[in-house]
Amino acid sequence: MEKNLKDHIVVKNFGPIRKVDIELGDLTVLIGAQASGKSLFLQMFKLIKDRSAILKSLENYGFVVNNKLENLLNRYLGEGLSKMWTEDSTFILNGNRFSRKHFEKPYKGNPSDIVFYIPAQRILSIADGRPKYFMEFSENDPFVLRKFSDTLRLLIQNGLGESGVLFPLPNRLKSAIKKMYDKAIFHGGKVVFDEKGGQRKIAMDVENLHLPLMTWSAGQKEFMPLLMAFYCLSGPPQNVVNRNEYKYIILEEPEMGLHPLAIQTIILQMIEFIHAGYKVIVSTHSPVLLEFVWVYNCLKSIPENKRVDALCEVFDLQIPMKSNFNFLNDVYDKDIKTYYFSRSASNKVDAKDISSLDVFNEDIAVNEWGGLTQFSTRVNEVVSKYMAQYGE
Repeated sequence: MEKNLKDHIVVKNFGPIRKVDIELGDLTVLIGAQASGKSLFLQMFKLIKDRSAILKSLENYGFVVNNKLENLLNRYLGEGLSKMWTEDSTFILNGNRFSRKHFEKPYKGNPSDIVFYIPAQRILSIADGRPKYFMEFSENDPFVLRKFSDTLRLLIQNGLGESGVLFPLPNRLKSAIKKMYDKAIFHGGKVVFDEKGGQRKIAMDVENLHLPLMTWSAGQKEFMPLLMAFYCLSGPPQNVVNRNEYKYIILEEPEMGLHPLAIQTIILQMIEFIHAGYKVIVSTHSPVLLEFVWVYNCLKSIPENKRVDALCEVFDLQIPMKSNFNFLNDVYDKDIKTYYFSRSASNKVDAKDISSLDVFNEDIAVNEWGGLTQFSTRVNEVVSKYMAQYGE
């Protein structure tokens, strides 16, 4: 996998986005309120990187694009969303401008995806207890969701062997991380397949009970497509998903439905992916991930021989277990970026680099981490004020 890959992407005047200017790190964190353009930016990043592979997929599924940008955007983003493109829309990657002419070129050869996209709507991919086919979604559903679901379908059908067990699965995740997932999410439960009506549907065996997916907790259900995505990107090579072709992982809102302990484990999973050479881009509304980035920034100033010990304490990893988390050794050699997407007075989206997360910075976007700490700061101020006046 290619190392030290740097990307600088600029998007202007596309849909709600006025200007987003981002230099990707090894880990890039995007924050901002709902409908602030994060998903749109991420989808367009994938379209720029994987345009040829996307065109090939659309053709394989019988969609007609006819080398027209409007058709491509409607098939890719969802029906009617091509209207976000105007003559002022600008896409620049590493100094190269991508015009209408570029997007309308036919693809050549047998292109492959290099961006593995895990969408925020991923629970829809297994709503019926099994991953949906690409064509089961509506024309309004984005390509990234349909492609993700179909990838999981192929993984379950052809990439996991015949054991009938989905979790715990040997040789697919690091054993220490697998144990943490069990402790935080499954609590000793075994995820298995029900073979009924010719379809493999997800169920769980736990405490002498056999539970179909719809009876699980919200967090357990939300985690399953994440887990299967991690299987695609980890472990021994497989024919269904050639993980060596991927250079980027996009992960939208990994915290959905999950307890902070589970989110911490997913952060460790992301660090392991970075260690393996992937560039990870994650959008989030959770302060937990930003707390990790803040700690990372702080710990860079302490002696090198103490940094991993400090991270182990942050993640509550016992020091004897350090050998199980050797991928933490080089995390401080990685570049972590944080960007805040916000709407201006004109209701257009801009992005600001707030990577320092400096709580003493005069810029409120930086010191309140794009608004993620705003409520807790206000709570502390109000409690301090009223307890000083009226508390016992």
